[in-house]
Amino acid sequence: MRGRHKQEQGAARQPFAAVLAAAGALWLGLAASAEAQSWSERNVDHTPPLEEIRTSLDEARKTGDPAALEALAEEGRRLFEARFIREEGAGRPMATQAIVPTKRKRAVENSFNRMPGPDAAACSGCHHQPVIGGAGDFTANVFVSEGFESADFDTSDPQFSNERGTNILQGSGLIELLAREMTAELKAQRAEAVRKARADKVPVTAQLETKGVSFGKVTAHPDGTIDVSAIDGIDPDLVLRPFSQKGVFASLRQFTVNALNVHHGMQAQERFGSMWTGTADFDMDDVTDEIRPEHVSALVAFQATLPAPGRKQDLPDDWKAAAARGEDLFAATGCTACHRPSLPLDSLAFEDPGPVEGAGTLRRQDVETPLVLDLSTLAWVKALPRDEKGRVLVPLYGDLKRHQISGQRNNRLGNELLGQRFVERDVFITAELWGVGNTAPYGHRNDITTLHEVIMAHGGAAEDTQKAYAALSEEDRQAVIAFLRSLEVGK
Repeated sequence: MRGRHKQEQGAARQPFAAVLAAAGALWLGLAASAEAQSWSERNVDHTPPLEEIRTSLDEARKTGDPAALEALAEEGRRLFEARFIREEGAGRPMATQAIVPTKRKRAVENSFNRMPGPDAAACSGCHHQPVIGGAGDFTANVFVSEGFESADFDTSDPQFSNERGTNILQGSGLIELLAREMTAELKAQRAEAVRKARADKVPVTAQLETKGVSFGKVTAHPDGTIDVSAIDGIDPDLVLRPFSQKGVFASLRQFTVNALNVHHGMQAQERFGSMWTGTADFDMDDVTDEIRPEHVSALVAFQATLPAPGRKQDLPDDWKAAAARGEDLFAATGCTACHRPSLPLDSLAFEDPGPVEGAGTLRRQDVETPLVLDLSTLAWVKALPRDEKGRVLVPLYGDLKRHQISGQRNNRLGNELLGQRFVERDVFITAELWGVGNTAPYGHRNDITTLHEVIMAHGGAAEDTQKAYAALSEEDRQAVIAFLRSLEVGK
């Protein structure tokens, strides 16, 4: 089946960016195929091969022309909004939602299952508030079945799954680039400690700090062993994983491959294909190699190029004055200790696959050269502020670090029963606030309706800050809310 599609693609192949633009941002290179007519319900036939995408991007980089990147992102948007159908692989009758390919004991009875999935026909089914790629309401919550990820029963019992709200994807390309640079710097600090300990034959302690954010410390010993017990807010391997509410996914590619299987039953060849599982049809639905690397790359490009959230424009005078005062109070109460207004970014070259991809996701060694998405060519990136060193200041209002967010006195945000990927149940990555003004509801479960309420829910490491906010006058608290409500995803 896949061989026939490849033959048809080869016969109709044309330059990527040109055809995509001429087709009104739809790849119609397979128009001769009945399955790929403009009215077809199929979605995956249109995407050009990975090598053709790479050639178009490389040629465009030489001139600084954003057309090829914008075309790839538009193809990714089409796939993001696509309603996947059974004939192209939607559903996973004999595979579970597990990240590691896992067989079911018996075929699933229903094509859609709210808790173990598949639970959505399209990515945009959950990521749509206030625009495509955004957040989701409580009704779009997902269930992270960490301890029972291979279960084939349908339950929302918190003993078996953690219920999570949908995060925004706007600005995620910049987030991943920040994480890559921070990871590289932390690893360099560790490597220097190891080198010095061996050279001087004494233990060496290195403070782990990057872009102004501290991640504790490591102690290297002369024999090459490393004490990682004092690392804080990151895994012992020092890989910063900025995605998901627990901070457990390192890249958009990994996040996308996971989500395609979990939510749609669409298995990516790079994880579920014959190289890893010995079969091209792991879920046994008679559709082989459902999602190829080029599909994932297009989806990654769409997410990576989504504009960063900004400030609400044309505020009424009273809101503008309150927001200005609220921004000062937000810092004075200690909120910016974690919700940092910006972090500096050196490079805008987004390589896909990235440097820290793991098994089951396309890796650097799996391709001759990675795709390079030059984000510096995008108009919204050019509008971002820069520091005195020329670095882009990413206005995320976060620190990409995990913190304990609940305690004995206030455990509103510690209501999960299961840990995830060895992250304690009351520990979450700092939420980026740059789109908080128009992406309610709040909290990791989407069950907190107002900004005041979610601030008051902070405990644990944030308890002192919560108390400082609570001690403000009502007028000053409302000023903080006015400031936060001015941070929004653009429409």
